[in-house]
Amino acid sequence: MYRLKLLISVVMLCLVTGTVSAAEGDAEAGAKVFKKCAACHKVDEAKNKVGPHLLGIVDREAAFVEGYKYSKAMRALGESGKIWDEASLREFLANPRAIVRGTRMAFAGLKRQEDVDNIIAYLKSFPAE
Repeated sequence: MYRLKLLISVVMLCLVTGTVSAAEGDAEAGAKVFKKCAACHKVDEAKNKVGPHLLGIVDREAAFVEGYKYSKAMRALGESGKIWDEASLREFLANPRAIVRGTRMAFAGLKRQEDVDNIIAYLKSFPAE
């Protein structure tokens, strides 16, 4: 019985450790994934394109770029106090329209969790000025 409990504990520890390290992402790989976003967003400077810039987006409030004309749905999300932490970015990047119904963003989302984790790591490498 003791061995079974020990085995289960070791397996669970490996699963949790693997999940945590997988969620960290790779910024270099994220730069490649960001090419899908670069047609509409800049991340390296506070300059808007079709979409708002994403400089310093991680741990910032939603709809934070002054002067950018967000959709009503995104403005409402920002006014509600929503913060783009890693967890909320993970959900949004996987399926933007499900998270913000009424968003004008045409992007359908990233299907691979690895791509989501990598792009978040990339976004984190550009903190707010």
